[in-house]
Amino acid sequence: MTDAFRHARLLANEAETRQLAMDLAMAVQPNDVVTLEGDLGAGKSTLARALIRAIAEDDMLEVPSPTFAIVQPYDLARLPVVHADLYRLTSPDEIAEIGWDEVSDRALLIVEWPDRLDGALSGDRLEIILTLAPGRGPNARNAVLVGHGTWGPRLERLVALRGFLDNAGWGGSLRRHLQGDASSRSYERLLDGQRRAVLMNAPKKPDGPVVKNGLPYSRIAHLAEDMVPFVAMAEGLRDIGLSTPEIEAVDLDQGFLVIEDLGREGVIRDGAPIAERYMAAVDVLALIHSRPRPSQLATPKGPYTLPAYDRDALTIEVELLLDWYLPMKGARIPASEKYVFLQRWTELFEEVERAPQTWVLRDFHSPNLIWLEGREGVERVGLIDFQDAVMGPAAYDVASLLQDARITVPEDLELQLLSRYAAARRAADPSFDMAAFARLYAIMGAQRATKILGIFARLDKRDGKPQYLAHLPRIWAYLQRCLAHPALERVKRWVDDRVTAP
Repeated sequence: MTDAFRHARLLANEAETRQLAMDLAMAVQPNDVVTLEGDLGAGKSTLARALIRAIAEDDMLEVPSPTFAIVQPYDLARLPVVHADLYRLTSPDEIAEIGWDEVSDRALLIVEWPDRLDGALSGDRLEIILTLAPGRGPNARNAVLVGHGTWGPRLERLVALRGFLDNAGWGGSLRRHLQGDASSRSYERLLDGQRRAVLMNAPKKPDGPVVKNGLPYSRIAHLAEDMVPFVAMAEGLRDIGLSTPEIEAVDLDQGFLVIEDLGREGVIRDGAPIAERYMAAVDVLALIHSRPRPSQLATPKGPYTLPAYDRDALTIEVELLLDWYLPMKGARIPASEKYVFLQRWTELFEEVERAPQTWVLRDFHSPNLIWLEGREGVERVGLIDFQDAVMGPAAYDVASLLQDARITVPEDLELQLLSRYAAARRAADPSFDMAAFARLYAIMGAQRATKILGIFARLDKRDGKPQYLAHLPRIWAYLQRCLAHPALERVKRWVDDRVTAP
């Protein structure tokens, strides 16, 4: 277990209490435990109320003291919260009688008077001790925060982030949680009067377990371990006339960035693509692919070299189907058949590696495209989430957009967009070979769909995120569409014989 991390803070007034509550609200997760200790009148309920309102993003939310009810649940949009005041408990056994277990599953537990449980709470918890601050004013309090177990490094990061925001000139901003992606990164919208920005909180990723050749999955697949690639690609894309967020403040060592807020307007409406906006997004890709792009880019930490989307990376990704999707379906594939599957892909990947190489953003799809109505041409498409960029075939990002994992792109629109892309590429280079590109498009589309079937199964099984399973039928349909190309005939036979639909 990680050693406890201790942090002391003076809360000079109610505004600083609300600021601490906002910091905590951005850090808490389901199943967290936050305990509040202190004498009567120390401010435990005041801090708890501010924390619940910050999570709800509603300063007027009614948050009564649970002194008499003992347990007060809140079914909030971001995560459920249980606020407990155990002052009147005389025995830890009483907690079961008041319905604790029924309301606490996957909730944030905020517990006042935790000593009444006689040490029964999780060792992974955030302990907050509040005391009066004589001579500092009637509303001033001393707060000591102690992160136990896994909360230790999380509290340390919370404190570092507060210092970063203060130094960046955003210390007094209102922080609002933004829906993140499937990674360990988190995002917030910062609001300060008329100013708007987005905070990226991207801790350096620790290496996962070794999976092959002494390396973890992330290293083989060339996933970004810090924010250096993001900064490099943001500048590189902007230099060729595309809209990426301006970087206002950055701490690359900590993984904190304040970037331009491009807004909330996307490229879909009512769960369907907006054709005009998808056409503009295709124009973005055609511009990127219209000429050779450098594999080395400048950053504040020196040159950054984009990794190659090589055979090892492509292979470890399709193996996710074997490791996660097939077990989810109850299928058992002998080692000899797994070898055949990988061998058939290897033949295709040799072809992929011979293709012209360009910037592959890898996550070029609807969740990462912002529509900027006030701009012109390709600048109308705001780009985010490109830190996993690699050097690879142009067809990958086109397939990523036109076979969107989270929304259905109708096949007729897909063909229109491919035609528009081909016309733009031919205008820039009359020798552009659409037939060769279509072959690579099918290969990379199938590779991507195969990978995502495994990733979404893994998100459910390993990470407790079953919501991704709803997308599997769509991914399966895309896979079947790509496997119909003659280039994938041998892979198609293997899939038809051994893989069942979602």
